[in-house]
Amino acid sequence: MSDNITVEISIPCDDEGYVLLRCSHCGELFKITASDAKDDEVLDIYCPACGLTSESYLTDDVIALANAKINNLVNDMIYDTFKKMERHNKRNSPLQFKAGKKPKHEYESPLYSTIDALEETGFCCCKRSAKVNPLLKMSACYCPFCGVIKFEDE
Repeated sequence: MSDNITVEISIPCDDEGYVLLRCSHCGELFKITASDAKDDEVLDIYCPACGLTSESYLTDDVIALANAKINNLVNDMIYDTFKKMERHNKRNSPLQFKAGKKPKHEYESPLYSTIDALEETGFCCCKRSAKVNPLLKMSACYCPFCGVIKFEDE
């Protein structure tokens, strides 16, 4: 058995194919297309509000779902190990061991692409588009793909 366990989470896109992201520095929500997120030509993703890059742009909903999935998986593994110990000790030992009840699973809340107040804006520098806060679109925002600042009148 491998020591590595993989838990996959599908992050849904909105109707136009955009994925919701959250800057870990300033908390700004924005969207880029799923194809741009997977594109090897995009080396870093810049926050449209603060212009910084981050290690992770996961939203709180995705993190909560990942934690629930991992907790459920770990609890199941611990329970299965205790059940094996219970069966083994019944046969060979005067010492009795009971695994107890199987732990209840945490609720794994489904993910939705819920932020619809973002507006699509094009970035001429990279010939790509993103959805950003309307206030950023009207004033200035950074290109999520190269970090160049774009002003409203461009």
